[in-house]
Amino acid sequence: MAITRCMDDQTDDPKMEHSELAEPLRRAIGERYLTYALSTIMDRALPDARDGLKPVHRRILYAMRELRLASTGGFRKSAKISGDVMGNYHPHGDAAIYDAMARLAQDFNVRYPLVDGQGNFGNIDGDNPAASRYTEARLTAAAEALMEGLAENAVDFRDNYDGTLTEPVVLPASFPNLLANGSSGIAVGMATNIPPHNIEELINACLYLIKSPNARDETLIEHIPGPDFPTGGVIVEPRENIIEAYRTGRGSFRLRAKWEVEDLGRGQWQIVVTEIPYQVPKSRLIEKLAELIQTKKIPIFGDVRDESAEDVRLVIEPKTRNVDPEMLMGMLFRNSDLEVRFSLNMNVLIDGRQPKVCSLKEVLRAFLDHRREVLLRRSQHRLEKIDHRLEVLEGFLIAFLNLDRVIDIIRYDDEPKAALMREDWGKDHVRAVSEKDYVSPAAGGTGELSEVQAEAILNMRLRSLRRLEELELRRERDALMEERAGLEDLLENETVQWDSISAQLRETRTKFGKRSEGGARRTRFAEAGAVEEVPLEAMIEREPVTVVCSKMGWIRAMKGHVAQDTALKFKDGDEGRFVFHAETTDRLLLLGTNGRFYTLPASQLPGGRGMGEPVRLMVDLPNEADIVDLFIHRPGSKLLVASSAGDGFVVPSDEVLAQTRTGRQVLNVRGDTVARVCRAVAGDHVACVGENRKVLVFALEELPEMTRGKGVRLQKYKDGGLSDATTFVLADGLSWKDPAGRTRTETDLGEWIGKRAASGRMAPRGFPRDNRFTQ
Repeated sequence: MAITRCMDDQTDDPKMEHSELAEPLRRAIGERYLTYALSTIMDRALPDARDGLKPVHRRILYAMRELRLASTGGFRKSAKISGDVMGNYHPHGDAAIYDAMARLAQDFNVRYPLVDGQGNFGNIDGDNPAASRYTEARLTAAAEALMEGLAENAVDFRDNYDGTLTEPVVLPASFPNLLANGSSGIAVGMATNIPPHNIEELINACLYLIKSPNARDETLIEHIPGPDFPTGGVIVEPRENIIEAYRTGRGSFRLRAKWEVEDLGRGQWQIVVTEIPYQVPKSRLIEKLAELIQTKKIPIFGDVRDESAEDVRLVIEPKTRNVDPEMLMGMLFRNSDLEVRFSLNMNVLIDGRQPKVCSLKEVLRAFLDHRREVLLRRSQHRLEKIDHRLEVLEGFLIAFLNLDRVIDIIRYDDEPKAALMREDWGKDHVRAVSEKDYVSPAAGGTGELSEVQAEAILNMRLRSLRRLEELELRRERDALMEERAGLEDLLENETVQWDSISAQLRETRTKFGKRSEGGARRTRFAEAGAVEEVPLEAMIEREPVTVVCSKMGWIRAMKGHVAQDTALKFKDGDEGRFVFHAETTDRLLLLGTNGRFYTLPASQLPGGRGMGEPVRLMVDLPNEADIVDLFIHRPGSKLLVASSAGDGFVVPSDEVLAQTRTGRQVLNVRGDTVARVCRAVAGDHVACVGENRKVLVFALEELPEMTRGKGVRLQKYKDGGLSDATTFVLADGLSWKDPAGRTRTETDLGEWIGKRAASGRMAPRGFPRDNRFTQ
């Protein structure tokens, strides 16, 4: 509408500026997006603090109630239920409705299921429920407790989407379902994530809050120590963090799997996981654990098996029996979903209208205020019912006291109802009545019957006209009078109201508390302890290996220290490039021509039976990059790195270790420049040779020590670049191999010694033609 109106204005006024044209469009989009955002927040994503439900869940439960699917009754097809919900109350996709209903039936997702499902409703492995035509459902006792009082005007009703029916705005909720079952959702600009809790603890906190309205959050946490997840597990979050999370409504909880060591005899043992963290699919967890075995990220982790039946049972086997189970589980907690962090964000709708991040106390107070309103409305509704019944009973008693006259009117009068209402049943016609007799306000004490009373007398059965029935009516009237007096006291006295709410909460606690089936706390608490960084040597057996890497980048580790002159097999067209002795506890450093260092644990290298595997499958070495060097990492050592342009620096070897397969960028190179040299620093001088065969020797102290960068100029060239560089002790001389393979050492280097970045002098006689120093 705004766009059309603007276009009409543009036709009338050709001089209209562009800003005037854009403003209505901006306003129109803003208004429509705001409407969408409010709809998402209030009618889809955020739960109501009073009953803890979103509209779709509330409509599902109400539709099942209308279908009379009681917890003690029969089941109905899920397709029928989702169809009724969609057709009567929730005009959205039936698939979304069925998914929401199925989640309410999953005891591994909902702490207190609200739907009793029959059939395949999914499992903890992460499998989806069967189609709605194959499953059946009915309400649970917990769902019925949420709706107790709907027929007694406990809550407001509103028209459904097409105005043909009505639905409850909120459910009466006899227990704090928001915290009991939790909730999660993503709205526009806000989200919510609330973990489930134990009903017994929640009600204890509510009872305490009734007695002490100004209770502190720290005191409430004495009753609610933390979440109670349906899948159990162990919460290892420090208590002070839990208190802060409940005080602010935002935080997180560290949740671990429950495990134990199972002794197999003869020194053999295995770890058995019996409870996994909340909302972690078991199948995905096993896949992650299997990936850890395949990548050898945890060398002491041997195998994992799923032996689950009705209960969870994951068997974890160590690779060696002499490792500490605590250390193994600590590594698994760090690298898998055996430990997760569950976020808390108690963003809820207060009174169904205002989104707010609430503290634990505010959520409980919203529930208690709702319970008080429900109690007052139900009491007022009951009072009106009692008044109506007392009015009817008064008419019955008048009929009994004047039975002959009533029969005469009904028998002979053409309009008996009007005649009964006109008749004066005062002192001339009514026999003496006791002081306890109730006088209807409708009659006003005049002795006349009201329309309600006259209609009730006319509808009275003949067999009720007996003395015994009159006595029953009097007893019923006396009981109702006593109940009415109690209701009047309750409506007038706030203390009596809270006493009644406390009694109702105690009844709910008895029904769903820790002594009921499934009511005991499932999630335990423990201290996490410090998971220290375990050295690789402590996790694997130390064994000698021979590392072999070919020119094409195929790498393998052969058992034992193979002699250097042993003939090795390679693929056709390939040959050996790096062959050296190492141990399984060593970490290998690989430098690519792109200037990145990559780390390869020797224990994770493929075996030496075949040709090995391409190193590019183990690290993210680009296809256009080649291997510059491959060697064993020596802690505390230093490395000389240089590029083909002649720039370089010294870097501590501990600073080039990479934690991921993407490696760590150390030497910055650009364009055609590539990394060319990587040598362990051993000496006090640096010798470098260029492609022009000029050699320069300068003091090592002239090179800076860095962790990353381009470096400084080692040697100046008019053309070409750096061929090689090394470090050595000046007093011992500079060595290289001559063309005959003999080692030659030059001690008189005065001709080549200069300052860093000089051009150097031509190499000595007999220097290798490949311009490489002896390694």
